[in-house]
Amino acid sequence: MRKGVVVALALAFALLSEIAAAQEKPTPRAKKAAAGAPKHVVMAESDLKWEDAPPSLPPGAKSALLHGDPGKPGMFALRVKLPSGYKIAAHWHPTAEYLTVLSGSLYVGTGDKLDESKGTELKAGGYASMPARMHHFAWSKGETVFELNSTGPFKITYVNAADDPRKATKK
Repeated sequence: MRKGVVVALALAFALLSEIAAAQEKPTPRAKKAAAGAPKHVVMAESDLKWEDAPPSLPPGAKSALLHGDPGKPGMFALRVKLPSGYKIAAHWHPTAEYLTVLSGSLYVGTGDKLDESKGTELKAGGYASMPARMHHFAWSKGETVFELNSTGPFKITYVNAADDPRKATKK
């Protein structure tokens, strides 16, 4: 009788092991969900890959993508570095924009034209948020770095089309 109990327990254990192994294997649906799941990102400042900012900004700015893709639906985080005296004419975005200044001085104002008398200075630690379609502008004093968080697809539309740097390159 003991031999029968041992065999039965061995079979039960083998069956339970097979069931557990099958449950650990991801199904095609689980694999697809995992592929689209957010990734854990840890990045030191030395890991940033600074590149020329997109042509929708005047020449001279640099950017480093931290997370996501501004051109696709979903959240993204981007660092932006502006040289001293850099100006971004009045513009708007189809999605809300959230800025945190990391260094330097960024001036932000609202309206249809860049007006330095209407800007608010944001130093390191300063924060601004602009809802979708709000007309706003910015400029820097001293080299300035800020982090931009938003959702894509992210676009810049200049209030005055003549201010769009993409137009200047199409002569």
